[in-house]
Amino acid sequence: MEGILLALIPMVSWGSIIFVSSKIGGNANQQTFGMTLGAFVFALVVFAVRQPKLDLTTVLIGLVGGGLWSIGQNEQFKAAKFMGVSVAGPLSSGAQLVIGSLIGVLAFGEWSKPIQYLLGSIAIIVLVIGFYFSSRKDPNTESVSGQQHLGKGLRSIAYSTFGYVLYATLFNNLSELIFHVKIDTLTVILPMSVGMMIGAWIIAGGKIKLEPVVFKNIPVGLMWGLGNVFMLLAAAKAGLAIAFSFSQLGIIISTIGGILFLGEKKTKLELRYVVIGTALFIIGAILLAIVKIQ
Repeated sequence: MEGILLALIPMVSWGSIIFVSSKIGGNANQQTFGMTLGAFVFALVVFAVRQPKLDLTTVLIGLVGGGLWSIGQNEQFKAAKFMGVSVAGPLSSGAQLVIGSLIGVLAFGEWSKPIQYLLGSIAIIVLVIGFYFSSRKDPNTESVSGQQHLGKGLRSIAYSTFGYVLYATLFNNLSELIFHVKIDTLTVILPMSVGMMIGAWIIAGGKIKLEPVVFKNIPVGLMWGLGNVFMLLAAAKAGLAIAFSFSQLGIIISTIGGILFLGEKKTKLELRYVVIGTALFIIGAILLAIVKIQ
């Protein structure tokens, strides 16, 4: 029970990131850079407390991983502006689950038992159906500009998924397979946060208006760091599969936050689509967690 309670922290903190930052405001570049400043502050505190030993390989992996993360986060913020948080949040989480799982199976052989292939395949099908419902619009209200925004949003989701999945693959698979380094989040968090800042700056072409809204986004980076700490604590108590599963429930937070706190307009039909899509994403995430413990 303690592990499950701990897992609720990353669920809330990570699930709140996209809608809290959207509420604060700023363009995607300002949001991303402000968030990375917060992550850097958090990383400095962790480094001062833990004083981990860093070698050159770990530092380089952290820098590259942070750069990939910044691509994922920046494009997720863009998707939220095109599609709304209540649509972009679930789609982003679902895309990462589908693509990440497929890479894990096809490239790294993470599934080996028939039951894993059965449950995993069902999970991916459920997630794809969730995509369909989450991105659906009410045909009676959809406009040409709405269709264009949806298309731009889906492209941003694709780029975001690319950045996030490569970042996760680097830390979880490639670092150990190629460089023989087992990545510990709290050890690598400082060089990673530096890579996040550099990546955010490069993505913006070095042209970020350092307006107050940038610094207002610093707490969002602290939320990200807090989620990392409690994710590790939850995994230690309840296992990584359970902690991972609960962290994915954060899409409930982003969906509710987008509709209730950001005032995103939905027809009754669109609201039904979002609820169905979000429910399917949650089911798919839980099934994938079960696959991991088989």
